[in-house]
Amino acid sequence: MKTIRVVAAVIRKDDRIFATQRGYGEFKDGWEFPGGKIEQGETPQQALVREIREELETEIRVGDLIDTIEYNYPTFHLSMDCFWCEIVEGSLELKEHEAAKWLDRESLYTVDWLPADVGLVEKIKNKLDENSNYVE
Repeated sequence: MKTIRVVAAVIRKDDRIFATQRGYGEFKDGWEFPGGKIEQGETPQQALVREIREELETEIRVGDLIDTIEYNYPTFHLSMDCFWCEIVEGSLELKEHEAAKWLDRESLYTVDWLPADVGLVEKIKNKLDENSNYVE
């Protein structure tokens, strides 16, 4: 089975997380954390900065790795490195997504997450109340 390596930005602002709704492809309308494929020669962190700049016209600072999600979709295996991120500059302008929401701990499950993202949501929920240094 083909493996696709991607990165995801868990953009945190105070006690809220930024989620986006896919506007294209096989998983159109599903909710996810923004990000994308790692290109040849990029580190996961570099890929994440590039993807968020392209998709949301926003500059981010990439913090700690939350988890690497491994998920088998019917036609491929997804390996997704998920990082805490914060906005440095920009207003999160949607270029490829249908919609976006800021979700707090209580509203994290009010959107229809893509299967690979579901496992990450519970880890994020547990971290939202913690007062930790999530960005270097």
